[in-house]
Amino acid sequence: MTLLNIKGLAIDVDRDGQTRRLVHDASFSVDRGETLAIVGESGSGKSLSALATMGLLAEGLRVAEGEILFDGRDVAQMPAKEVNDLRGSEIAMVFQEPMTSLNPVRSIEAQLTEGMRLKMGLGLRAARARALDLLREVGISDPQERLRQYPHQLSGGMRQRVMIAIALSCEPRLILADEPTTALDVTIQAQILALTAKLCRDHDVGLVLITHNLGIVARYAQNVAVMYGGRVIEKATARDLYRAAKHPYTRGLLASVPRLDLPRETPLSPIPGAPPDPTEVITGCRFHPRCAKATDRCVSDIPQMRAVEGHEVACWHPNLSQKSKPEVVA
Repeated sequence: MTLLNIKGLAIDVDRDGQTRRLVHDASFSVDRGETLAIVGESGSGKSLSALATMGLLAEGLRVAEGEILFDGRDVAQMPAKEVNDLRGSEIAMVFQEPMTSLNPVRSIEAQLTEGMRLKMGLGLRAARARALDLLREVGISDPQERLRQYPHQLSGGMRQRVMIAIALSCEPRLILADEPTTALDVTIQAQILALTAKLCRDHDVGLVLITHNLGIVARYAQNVAVMYGGRVIEKATARDLYRAAKHPYTRGLLASVPRLDLPRETPLSPIPGAPPDPTEVITGCRFHPRCAKATDRCVSDIPQMRAVEGHEVACWHPNLSQKSKPEVVA
């Protein structure tokens, strides 16, 4: 059975007496030991989908439609106590900025052992021994000293490693990593991503890696879902997506990433315009105001996900290979 299967997820917000939709009909899945990357610009709905999976949507936000099936159970329909039981023990999350996610007035030991004592029923001595093992596993030197320290005494990379250790501490089956390398330099980013992916493979844990950067997921994800304007607009294996993206937005993201296999003077090709306000009502395809291939149908009709050369893509005019015949659009 698929570990996490999100079907037709829609998230609404109530603002100024009106209801606005922030996430529209999002669907994706992940299995144990698999890494799924969810990619898109800020405001595309990536983090909201993860927070909905954790049952952590802020006040005023709600799951309006769809299912969040974890191991066959719909998290969106569970009582709050059952969701709380899942959180940490079955589903864990690595948040974007560890300095604001870790409690500044509690030691690393207190924060790392708390979940194990509450969720796993471990005593203080057993929890501390496991905490030391976890710190070693995530590559932190002198773990006994680190347990006594506080978040401000650690570097950004070490704090993020502590967050990964906390996420793994109760042996979850699914980890959601929300922009886990945003505040880190490039070399530390690579170390954290490689470490996270390796630990999830070693522990047979499903990993959802949320990022805005397609360039950092090529080595670590098996599958990729691209989101734009609150919608999933393309899904494929990482290999197929990088080789031949079908949606104009995905191709634009790839074209804006520097490549070492091209001459240094090759200019980047940024996507014109800016992402839409998540609450803005846009008819048709939400990418059409920025798309060079947009037609009247793109403006008036919402494209649905469909199979195109091994991809799933929501576009009226997907990029086709040279071997394919042009698609006839009614």
